[in-house]
Amino acid sequence: MLISTITNKMKLLGKIYLIVVSLLSSACDPFHTKIGTEVSLYESLEKQESAFPDTLKVMTWNIKFGGGRIDFFFDCHGNRVIMEKSEVLDNMSMLSEKIREVNPDILFIQEADVNAKRSAFVDQVQYLLDNTDFNYAAYASQWKAKYIPSDGIGKMDSGNAILSKWKFTDAKRTPLPLIQSQNFIVRYFYLKRNILEINLEHKGEAIKLLTTHLSAYAKDDTKKIQLEILKNYVDSLNQKGQKFILGGDFNSLPPFSKQTSNFEDSACTDGDFEADNYSSETEWMMPFYESYTAAIPLEEFKQNNSKHFTHTTDKNGYWNRKVDYLFTNGHFVQNSGNTLQQWMQASDHAPIVVNYKF
Repeated sequence: MLISTITNKMKLLGKIYLIVVSLLSSACDPFHTKIGTEVSLYESLEKQESAFPDTLKVMTWNIKFGGGRIDFFFDCHGNRVIMEKSEVLDNMSMLSEKIREVNPDILFIQEADVNAKRSAFVDQVQYLLDNTDFNYAAYASQWKAKYIPSDGIGKMDSGNAILSKWKFTDAKRTPLPLIQSQNFIVRYFYLKRNILEINLEHKGEAIKLLTTHLSAYAKDDTKKIQLEILKNYVDSLNQKGQKFILGGDFNSLPPFSKQTSNFEDSACTDGDFEADNYSSETEWMMPFYESYTAAIPLEEFKQNNSKHFTHTTDKNGYWNRKVDYLFTNGHFVQNSGNTLQQWMQASDHAPIVVNYKF
């Protein structure tokens, strides 16, 4: 009976594979997964008046698509794929509460769902706008499909966003390279990483705000190439005399990380979702530290790694690595950078906050 069941399942998977291959071969984009340079612009339902300060409070946070600490299949601690709407709203309420407590002027978020089956089709960018003091936002998809025929994922639209208390201009999405080691079907449905950028002006002075979320599971040199492209991009802004703040989830460890592999929370063993060994990547972030100012200076991280960890997949454990960053070619107020590690139930990432002096 077991052999018969396995055989039937293999036949079914084979049929699905052939159907998908046929569809992809006969149409340009049958599942609508291709993403161009388009950016979606948002406004809050009710505007909050905010005077523009001399010092901006900037925050970055990977919000795990409003998933809180639910164990999802990709972390291999559980098998959840889809959330109930009540779960999403409860988690988004928690995120909003924490954001209001910090009261940042600018917020970079990664893994924000705006039209996805897994998060009950709650538009999380609009939710945050309507439940915080932000008035405007720009959103760029990095995972989009009319239907994903895998693990029950279904419809997907998830990506990065920048929220601001003030109007901005020139919202722009710059694509980053795909993981070339994946077969073409996986690559077709997989995440399309990007750099999201806006321009904020105050009293004749402009600053570029950029956020990104780089590859987590690349087995080739894709992430290294993405980092190099990102570095070259901000270098070009710097050479033009353009001030910028860059923040996001780089999925890379800082130099001087005492642990680079064999993390206790690593539960995946099948290879597809393993992100446990950074030992060959220890210098990949160094060019950013050498050229620009970090919210958490490298020397400070070197002295106490754990104080600045931002990620774990284990809801019952504690943060065990740093993968989230804020950099500028302007001026962060000295000692204002902080990793907010107290909110473990809100996401699988801890936010970073810093003050920027105009």
